Amino acid sequence: MRGPVAEAMTDRAPFGPIERLTSERLREEQQATLIAPRGRPTIAARALFVFMDVVYGEARTLEKFRVLELVARMPYQAWENVGYVAVTHTASEPDFARRVFDRVRINRWEQDNEQWHLLILEELIAGTPTRRRWFTSRLLPQMMAFAYYQLSWLTYALKPAWSYQLNIDFEEHAEHEYALLVQEHPEWETTPFESAFTGDFGQYASLADLFRQIGYDEKLHKLQSVATMGSPRFG
Repeated sequence: MRGPVAEAMTDRAPFGPIERLTSERLREEQQATLIAPRGRPTIAARALFVFMDVVYGEARTLEKFRVLELVARMPYQAWENVGYVAVTHTASEPDFARRVFDRVRINRWEQDNEQWHLLILEELIAGTPTRRRWFTSRLLPQMMAFAYYQLSWLTYALKPAWSYQLNIDFEEHAEHEYALLVQEHPEWETTPFESAFTGDFGQYASLADLFRQIGYDEKLHKLQSVATMGSPRFG
């Protein structure tokens, strides 16, 4: 699974704005995702995907993606918190402390990117007449996020590779689901993207390009985890 892009992710400085693509490049990335084979997810990841299909249905709805983004932040929060604890115990090893802190910064950066996805989806849903049930829209997603946080934290504490692999499965799933979502809505190609968050996340020619960009973001998150697992500094 490791390739040129994953190799580059190891050395890039991912603390600034995430890479924003042109409309043409976004279309190319979407098509590349659609034809790319999916890896076999772990049991935990498959269980989460099945649970979401049972509760929210197999149809790709904005509400379902909102829940997906709410849960997606959890590994980065868990890794960030574990990293901060580790930094406090590595004062006598400055080089190792620096590597740990750099990884904490990456986790913070990725978490913030997922947060923008969530805010934009919340904004889009608020502008629709969709009826939202309190339990499945608010309480259950928070319960899922809490459970996913604990799983990410525990697997990271036991063996970081397990936690990174779980995140790879999750982000790959999200990447493909966004590509399929855009494919299912050709009307979005001519739907303008208007948002209070364009100054933070970027301006896009259409709603289709917005979701292509979010899907590309998920791909970058996946590749960052792949690169970290393959790094000689990984531990």
